[in-house]
Amino acid sequence: MLTLMTSFLMSTLLPIMVMFSAMMMSKKMINNREKNSPFECGFDPKSYSRMPFSIQFFLIAVIFMIFDIEIALIIPIVKILNISNLKIWLTSTMTFLFILLSGLYHEWNQGALKWAN
Repeated sequence: MLTLMTSFLMSTLLPIMVMFSAMMMSKKMINNREKNSPFECGFDPKSYSRMPFSIQFFLIAVIFMIFDIEIALIIPIVKILNISNLKIWLTSTMTFLFILLSGLYHEWNQGALKWAN
């Protein structure tokens, strides 16, 4: 019973001491304007550091990444043809391509692919 309580005490106190020491060492003691400001070649920055960007550009980039992943999923379909039943391969490939094309049609219909309004 004594070894059980000792192991329980050690398993709770040791992580608490490590967390407390890490918290104390990681705190920044001095918070001043110079250390928190963005650095631009030793001078004060000429413009605001968080420049706004076009949300349309972000949406086009996300759609491009989705299409890139879709192409990575389409490439192995040709290799699977050699080891698969033709009927099952054709059914699954056509289903997959139908889902991708319906998603493309939906994005096109919603106007997500238009760069300028």
